Amino acid sequence: MGQKLRRKALHLTMTFESERALSSSPAQAPGSAELPADLISTVLASLDDSKAEDIVTIDISGKSALADHMVIVSGRSHRHVGAIADHLLRDIKDAGEGRATVEGQSTCDWVLIDTGDVIVHIFRPEVRGFYNLEKMWAVEPDEAPQYIG
Repeated sequence: MGQKLRRKALHLTMTFESERALSSSPAQAPGSAELPADLISTVLASLDDSKAEDIVTIDISGKSALADHMVIVSGRSHRHVGAIADHLLRDIKDAGEGRATVEGQSTCDWVLIDTGDVIVHIFRPEVRGFYNLEKMWAVEPDEAPQYIG
């Protein structure tokens, strides 16, 4: 009996949350339309300062609701990948976008940094060649930049 009551309460909570999401619109700060452009320029400047290699930027705003831009870069070694990630996180925080989430920083083969509007993949060259995200996310298969590492 208690399990059935919990499921019903969960259903009511989920329904309430979804109705609230439909009826309310998020408040936007003035100038928030410029934020992704400022953020992508901050990300690219930081990657350039960190000597990241083979920087590829893909506009995924029409393909996915995950983000507006995807940036894929390579580092020369585990240590370089970790240093690029640390430097980028510091620059994102300094720019006022401190809500970035990080995955893979313990091994530094593939570090993913998600800022909400920009997703950054930092690879070692061998790992980047194996996954080949550029080909997966390209607009047209013929336009896909091929990474040969």
